[in-house]
Amino acid sequence: MKTEFSLAQLADPDIREADKILRACVHCGFCTATCPTYVLLGDELDSPRGRIYLIKDMLENDRAPTEEVVKHIDRCLSCLACMTTCPSGVNYMHLVDQARVKVEEEYARPLSERFLRGVLAVVLPRPGLFRVSMMAARLARPFAALIPSSAKHGVTPTFLDRLRAMLALAPGKLPAPGPSGGKVFPAEGQKRGRVALLQGCAQQVLSPGINQAAIRLLTRNGIEVVLVADEQCCGSLTHHMGRDGDALARAKANIEVWTKEIERGGLDAIIVTTSGCGTTIKDYGYMLREDKAFAAKAARISALAKDVTEYVASIDIAWPQSKSDLVVAYHSACSLQHGQKITQLPKELLSKSGFVVKDVPESHLCCGSAGTYNILQPDIAKRLRERKIANIASTKPDIISAGNIGCMVQIGSVEGAGGTSVPVVHTIELLDWATGGPRPDLLTGSMKGPRFGSA
Repeated sequence: MKTEFSLAQLADPDIREADKILRACVHCGFCTATCPTYVLLGDELDSPRGRIYLIKDMLENDRAPTEEVVKHIDRCLSCLACMTTCPSGVNYMHLVDQARVKVEEEYARPLSERFLRGVLAVVLPRPGLFRVSMMAARLARPFAALIPSSAKHGVTPTFLDRLRAMLALAPGKLPAPGPSGGKVFPAEGQKRGRVALLQGCAQQVLSPGINQAAIRLLTRNGIEVVLVADEQCCGSLTHHMGRDGDALARAKANIEVWTKEIERGGLDAIIVTTSGCGTTIKDYGYMLREDKAFAAKAARISALAKDVTEYVASIDIAWPQSKSDLVVAYHSACSLQHGQKITQLPKELLSKSGFVVKDVPESHLCCGSAGTYNILQPDIAKRLRERKIANIASTKPDIISAGNIGCMVQIGSVEGAGGTSVPVVHTIELLDWATGGPRPDLLTGSMKGPRFGSA
């Protein structure tokens, strides 16, 4: 694609990067076939190719984002399926991230939308506030039906549509908190490694059992696990809302505390059990490439970041000899398959664990979670969820396995929210169960007899 940036514009490192990305695009349109919003809406401007043209025009002419441009950028899930499909290697992720920053800085959203986005940006990255907000939402959920529907039903949501969607996602109850930062879990038997485990923000409130399963599996297999004190949200949530100042501040804070932990006791890896967070942490090196004080440290941290399945696959584990008759539908989170290019490892590990693993049709299409997307774009998110659940149901599974808490909440059964009745559990919970850990809480009482491993 031909670009016409001026020399003055190209002095900006972000514009130089955008120019490089745009020039790689050859207009082939392969991306449209795998873009969820184009598949649903059929609008060229809701495809990666269409958005690339809009972003190019906005950046080249240094125009403030218009309402039309913002609408189509906001509808992008950042699922990155286009990057998997693209034969030219266009880094759409970095381009749309840059566009989101420009929108956040230069576009005046309606007051109600600014308020809601501000609340999400403050609450979601802070586990304490998030827990309180979930308790409040649980009390408010019975009144969600009283919220009037939009006069014009469609893909352009109102504040009330978003409020209703937010309440619908609130769980009926919250589990007890897991272990806090600053704790070290020693390896059992001979020590074979030492890792930090990302504590996360929303996940530690909604499903602390995920990290607990990771700790059990790793320590049983000789790996010391550290929950680093003063760790923050990875920055992914605010990064994808265009709030780069907040996201970079969180990234720097994490880089500092992880670097201190490396210097104190050494780390073989930084393990991440939420694939959306993993994709962002692996991109710290790029995000801070122009920061002289942090560029090298950020690149080092990105190189150490591993999805939990990546790390588990790299260590020797005594897999069970017995086989289960439980059918597991593996839901491949976009941030894992498109963002990190991890596609086969989780399925291979589940198979080694004795499960019958089924691929889900249209596995490349997003479930509609995408961070805060299922709140900010509820209609599209709902349609994607319904499509995903129908595809999962076609495999007739006993269990659904996923590697990202957002997907688990989106697909899982929340009364009144339209989720599946099939239990949705994290891949690491199943691997832990298969190798000697307890049965995941969601499976307790959901099946007749243990059928696999310990009850």
